[in-house]
Amino acid sequence: MLVQETTRTYGNAIGGRWVPGRSGETYTTVNPARPGEVIGRFQRSTPEDVDDAVAAAAAALPGWAATPPPRRGAILLEAWVRLRERAEAFAETLTRETGKVISDARGEVRRALNVLEFTAGEGRRLGGETIPSELPQNLIFTRRRPLGVVALITPWNFPIAIPMWKVAPALLCGNTVVLKPATTTPLCALRIADLFADAGLPPGVLNVVTGPGGTVGDRLVTHPEVRAVSFTGSTEVGSALYG
Repeated sequence: MLVQETTRTYGNAIGGRWVPGRSGETYTTVNPARPGEVIGRFQRSTPEDVDDAVAAAAAALPGWAATPPPRRGAILLEAWVRLRERAEAFAETLTRETGKVISDARGEVRRALNVLEFTAGEGRRLGGETIPSELPQNLIFTRRRPLGVVALITPWNFPIAIPMWKVAPALLCGNTVVLKPATTTPLCALRIADLFADAGLPPGVLNVVTGPGGTVGDRLVTHPEVRAVSFTGSTEVGSALYG
C-alpha cells in the first residue's frame, strides 16, 4: 500500500515507494466546504523530485513495454475490481478535496470505473494493420509501439475521472507515466497510484509527484526523457505548453 491512512503527511509515489520530497517542505490542503478541516500535508516537490520520478519511469519502461497487451489489460481489469470495492472511499476522498456533493463524487467514480473496464478490454484488440501490397510475395503491416515516458497533468475539478482517462490508456499502450495532479487535489491521485500498485502494476510504471505547477509542471514538460505530454487545465497554461 502506498497510501497510509494513519498519517497526515503523504509522500510522492516514485518507483513503487512512498518518497518524501528532496526539499523536506510540505504544503497543507483543506476541505473547501469545511475550511477548518485539514485533509493532509503533501510534498512541495522540486525539479529534482521530478527527475527522480522520470528516472523511475524510464527504468520501468523496457519491462512494461515488453509486457503483452492482454497482460497489461488484465492489470487494468484488476484495478477496476479494486476500484469497485473502494468506490465509496474514493467518492468520500473526492468530496473532501473538491467540496462536491457526494452524489456527484459517486458519479465521477462510476466514470472512472467505465474507463477502466473499457480500456482493459482493449488489451485484446491492441494491434496494427495488414495492408495489401502491389508486389507479389510481400506483406505490409504496421505495429503500435509505446511512446515511452509520458507526463500527465490534471486539474482539480475532476480529480479521479480525468486522471483515469489519461492514465489507463497510457498504461495499456505500454507507456510509463509521471502524473502531476492539481495542487489542491493531490490525494485522489495518490489513491489512484495506490490502487494500481495493489492491482499488480510493476514499480515505476506509474509515478505521482505533487506540488506547484510552476516548479513541478515546468520541469516535467521540459524534461528530455519525457516523450509526450497530456494536459487538461486553463487556456493560459495550455497555450504556453502547446503554443
